[in-house]
Amino acid sequence: MIVKRSSESPAAALGYLYQVRSALLWSLRRLKTDSEFLVGIETLDDVAFETTGGDPIEILQTKHHKAGTGYLTDMSLDLWKTLRNWFDGRQSGENDSQSSLFLVTTAYAPSKSAAWYLRTSSRNISAAQIALTAAAEKSTNSANAKAYHAFLAIDPSVREEILEKITVFDAAPCVTDLESELKQEVYWAAGRENHAAFLQRLEGWWYRRVLHQLSNAPTDRIGAIELEGQMSDLREQFKQQALPIDDDLLDFSLDDATRDAHKGSTFVQQIELTKAGNRRIASAIRDYYRAFEQRSRWLRDGLIVGGMNDLHKYEKRLVEEWELTFESMRDELGDSATADAKEAAARKVLEWAEKTVIPIRPNVTEPFISRGSLHMLSDELRIGWHIDFRDRLAHLLTTET
Repeated sequence: MIVKRSSESPAAALGYLYQVRSALLWSLRRLKTDSEFLVGIETLDDVAFETTGGDPIEILQTKHHKAGTGYLTDMSLDLWKTLRNWFDGRQSGENDSQSSLFLVTTAYAPSKSAAWYLRTSSRNISAAQIALTAAAEKSTNSANAKAYHAFLAIDPSVREEILEKITVFDAAPCVTDLESELKQEVYWAAGRENHAAFLQRLEGWWYRRVLHQLSNAPTDRIGAIELEGQMSDLREQFKQQALPIDDDLLDFSLDDATRDAHKGSTFVQQIELTKAGNRRIASAIRDYYRAFEQRSRWLRDGLIVGGMNDLHKYEKRLVEEWELTFESMRDELGDSATADAKEAAARKVLEWAEKTVIPIRPNVTEPFISRGSLHMLSDELRIGWHIDFRDRLAHLLTTET
């Protein structure tokens, strides 16, 4: 699909982001009292909540404006576009008569306006219908003409019935301010200092899931059980004996750019000394990248309380475990080992590094963390695989300079 750039593109992007973040916020709130619902992100501003049987429960329309701008007057395009969608949906049978309809907007509903009467705190359905009918009958706004016609074509008693189902939430937080509301919903899921990191990972999962849902619509829906499961997984990862492992790193496949960026690295030369195959080198580059990136994120997000000091302690453990394996190899080789024997022994030490899992915390058992961390140490020549790695690589580095 080709997307044309225009002055409206940033606003449209913010509107879409607002829709997706609002859907997550409302889902988290609903999850407190209902564990069996489905979420569908539909058109440009629609969010639908359904029963697990597919019956609509609530339909949200989200409208985003720049902070401090926008008014939901009786002739507002946002208001009438939403009303037309809902009235047409009711007439066509697309919207169930029992569905609750919510308009969530950053715009303000002026006092005594139709939208003002549809709010929870100033609710007056009869007054709202009078104001809307007057606007539809008197306005000459051509942009709203079809919406006016759809509204007036419905019997007043049915209009009132539909308006009873509508609630306006005006002056809603803008897209950037939604973060504080989302943090409140995950308050008990992680320690206060980890709220931002927890929410970042939850939203990352949510965005990926929404994209998958949109690409498979209309059949796909996001289940409450999925959201609850993701929350549960993240809670476990943010406990004291755990650390979060990010999905994008778990899913990372080595690309040419990453391979080329590391092909001359010391840790790659370490593996080349063993005469290991190219696939093992590729795996090492992948794990080095993933471990380096994940460790950087932990530090950046403040998830390792002791910071670099804790990482140094972890690396000390890795070096000690490596020393046991390396010195065992040295004893087995003896002083008269051939070059082939040394390379074969080096591949065995490398195999140990590939298969050994030494967790940084008891519940952090993802193998790429220890594998990649070992390659990071080998990149600094603090450890190696070949019995002569220090001499051999010192010679290579001297030759290069």
